[in-house]
Amino acid sequence: MNIKELYAFYKQHPVVTTDSRDCPKGSIFVALKGDTFDGNKFAVQALEKGCALAIIDDPTVLEGVENLDDQEKKESLRSRLMLVPDTLQAFKDLAREHRRQFQIPVIGITGTNGKTTTKELVRAVLAEKYNVMATEGNFNNDVGVPKTLLRLTPEHDIAVVEMGASHPGDIKTLAETAEPTCGLITNVGKAHLQGFGSLKGVIQTKGELYDFLATRDESVIFINADNEHLVSILPDKAWVAPYSKNAANAEGCVVGQLVACDPFLRLRWCENGLDLEERGAEQRWYEVSTHLIGSYNLDNVLAAITVGLQFAVAPEQICHALESYVPKNNRSQLTETATNHLIVDAYNANPTSMEAALDNFNLMQVAPKMAIIGEMRELGESSREEHGHIVKVLKRYRFDKVWLVGEEFRDIKCHYRKFHDVEEVKAAIAEERPEGYYILIKGSNGNRLYQLPELL
Repeated sequence: MNIKELYAFYKQHPVVTTDSRDCPKGSIFVALKGDTFDGNKFAVQALEKGCALAIIDDPTVLEGVENLDDQEKKESLRSRLMLVPDTLQAFKDLAREHRRQFQIPVIGITGTNGKTTTKELVRAVLAEKYNVMATEGNFNNDVGVPKTLLRLTPEHDIAVVEMGASHPGDIKTLAETAEPTCGLITNVGKAHLQGFGSLKGVIQTKGELYDFLATRDESVIFINADNEHLVSILPDKAWVAPYSKNAANAEGCVVGQLVACDPFLRLRWCENGLDLEERGAEQRWYEVSTHLIGSYNLDNVLAAITVGLQFAVAPEQICHALESYVPKNNRSQLTETATNHLIVDAYNANPTSMEAALDNFNLMQVAPKMAIIGEMRELGESSREEHGHIVKVLKRYRFDKVWLVGEEFRDIKCHYRKFHDVEEVKAAIAEERPEGYYILIKGSNGNRLYQLPELL
């Protein structure tokens, strides 16, 4: 069965599952494999639960069926098993074929930090005018992107697809699957260094989105004109839609300025940045009060504004979307409990995002301040150095109380209180019951610091 035949089958059975525990009748089961699981082992079970087809890449599954004594069952299972060289590749090929049925704009978003927040802001802005299909949660890897694409229906006007990466070549693969018509890299920084090897590796990998768009006619690249790393890797022949915090940038560049961050981000923006003073009354500024915590989110907001303008969303609609958007999933959230104010950013952390969060927390005109900082994962040989740097930043800012969580902080000399894991933190909270603090909770998801807000 080639991809055209498989897609014809999919149109008759338009539900795909990769979980043998969830097998809707008539669906297609794709036997994916991981470090700790092998879907091939559950392919027959998926068929018995009602799947119309199981895509496998382990021939022993077929051999096992051939050994069955029940001839009728053998023939039924044999006819519904599809052996391919690589089930993940087949899954991506199916998703790409489905995506090709829709002649709509597809915006690919990647970056070291802020890609999920930017994706949600872009979704909110575009939804003011269009029916938008966007990545749910952080389904941004080589399994999540195909799942996202398969959600496309004829009712959708535009798609926003988030793309994550932890190794060189990841973005290239995802771009070749999603085939975006537009692209946005939020930024590049030190993350997943264990996989990328260096910041240069991060830049090259994120730049694979630009490389793909350079091969497509009439593609658009949305770019932060202030980011030297991103500007340096722009393709020569690229249709660029820039945004900046510098009012002196060229005409056609969306410009934004920070108004306040107390603690929510407030900004003002305009459509053209050249000779603003000379334009005077001709240049209209729009002021927006968001529900986002952190001045570092200004770039993410400007990206969403630029995308909205590119797709003819009215400025007033853009402002409405930005003011209505409320972050969730432990990303830059401010939560007020009975005893404390919590700034929760416990989904992910790397040296760049951690320092930005600490910088912003320091600028907030509130007191007293407490920081619960979890270790940063996947930094490889740079881990000790990067954690040491974060401790130096903490010393510079002199917050009223600092708790460090994780083994990466254990051997770093400092006077801060250290915890092996989140369970030890929970015990300390139960015993000491911190009250009256503004508390920043920041760390990699593996620290499970997202369990702390309900205790504070």
